[in-house]
Amino acid sequence: MGPLFPMTCVVLLALHASVSPASFSPEDYAADEAELTANSDTLIFDDYRGKVCVDDSGFVYKLGERFFPGHSNCPCVCTEDGPVCDQPECPKIHPKCTKVEHNGCCPECKEVKNFCEYRGKTYKILEEFKPSPCEWCRCEPNNEVHCVVSDCAVPECVNPVYEPEQCCPICKNGPNCFAGTTIIPAGIEVKVDDCTICRCHNGDWWKPAQCLRRECLNGQTLS
Repeated sequence: MGPLFPMTCVVLLALHASVSPASFSPEDYAADEAELTANSDTLIFDDYRGKVCVDDSGFVYKLGERFFPGHSNCPCVCTEDGPVCDQPECPKIHPKCTKVEHNGCCPECKEVKNFCEYRGKTYKILEEFKPSPCEWCRCEPNNEVHCVVSDCAVPECVNPVYEPEQCCPICKNGPNCFAGTTIIPAGIEVKVDDCTICRCHNGDWWKPAQCLRRECLNGQTLS
């Protein structure tokens, strides 16, 4: 039993030498491996600054490598000072644009509205239309509707009528005026009763007629 003890000491010394800290180098650790400090539970990560770039999703890029960060379609280049991203002055999107694509660095309008909307209806560019009998409208190239409202003249009668699909009133029976409660035609003398003759004012159809009343006896005019 005497020789066994020295042999055991030799084996333990050999094992101790094989696991000494001096046998490990820093290169044996992965660059992104977390370590625990000896006296706390704080995680310590390697410092990537000036070496690589990391985007919002955690992807790592080498110096000089171009990449697209997750929040932008503009390319970036990884530098020692961090990502340097293109920030071009993008053209303004047309206010009438109905389809915008964001595939590139700048948003791009793919479809512009080529029609006008007016009172719930759509019209082609340069199309003319009448939304009402008194309105004449046109769809302009800028997608706006310009309308002209008819200016109706004063009717030459006291009983104008409105016909379907016509804007302004018309005098179906021609110019006339009131003689009392009676409507008489203009331009002639009208005997409204046995003793009264009336005539409309020329051009002033809204004024009561000029009437001449003669002395009568039993319906007969006295001369």
